[in-house]
Amino acid sequence: MPLRDLIIAISVPFFWGIGFVITKPGMEQFPPMLINGLRWGLTGLVLVWWFPVPKKYLKKLLLISFVGCTIQYSLTFSGLNMIDASSAVLLVQFEVPFGILIAYFFLKERPSKKNLLGLLFAFVGVVILSGAPNLLGKAMGVFLVLSGAFTWSAGQIIAKPVSEKLNGIVLTAWIGILAGPQLIIASQFFEGDVLNNIITADYKAWLIVLYLGLLMNVLGYSAWYYVLGRYPVNKVLPVMLLLPITGVISAMIFLGERPDLKVFIGGFIILVGVGIILLGKIEKKS
Repeated sequence: MPLRDLIIAISVPFFWGIGFVITKPGMEQFPPMLINGLRWGLTGLVLVWWFPVPKKYLKKLLLISFVGCTIQYSLTFSGLNMIDASSAVLLVQFEVPFGILIAYFFLKERPSKKNLLGLLFAFVGVVILSGAPNLLGKAMGVFLVLSGAFTWSAGQIIAKPVSEKLNGIVLTAWIGILAGPQLIIASQFFEGDVLNNIITADYKAWLIVLYLGLLMNVLGYSAWYYVLGRYPVNKVLPVMLLLPITGVISAMIFLGERPDLKVFIGGFIILVGVGIILLGKIEKKS
């Protein structure tokens, strides 16, 4: 991977890690579905004017936006709203093991022994992490974040062939146009009082929406779909190991969180498991 593309790839966990963390205080005024509906709606409105409707891929984009965006963000950020950001950003790393499992059941790709070992490590890490004092009594939050990680993995498998045909910015723009309204409607249905939440939110909440919509989405997702379309998934996924680092550091800086020792131990074991999986895939492809 050329240096330019490597820098683009590394920027993704940087923008996403910070954005994941600062969403938590934003949800004090915008509930989970609404804040994500606003961010993706903003992303779509900023980008869509520059690109024609990709009519050939519209049905697939609708599916990608619904699975990989509307369902996934509803689950992940509802879970984030219940638990510490530093723990949530570690649990999100289960996207990689889940991707292996989805590939096995739906694509009939048999996991290697290294992948199975990595899955075992990741599972043990989650068990340890779930026993941390800051997560006691918050099993639903853990379950929702893990469910969101599973859905994200499924969404990326759906998005992969489309990302090879459409420019990353085009893909991000039209996912925003489709997912934004879906999430806002879902917010009104499940969370309620959308209009009042929008009217009463202060400037800090709107600054968070701007970061999420412009930096985390426009730059972050455009960069992600750019490298996803140019390189094999197993060459791109390792950069996501930087996400928990930026996420945990951001949680400590912006939210004042001080993760328990079990969080670090469980998170480290999860990362070891994810690393084993990725290393195994890369060796198999080389």
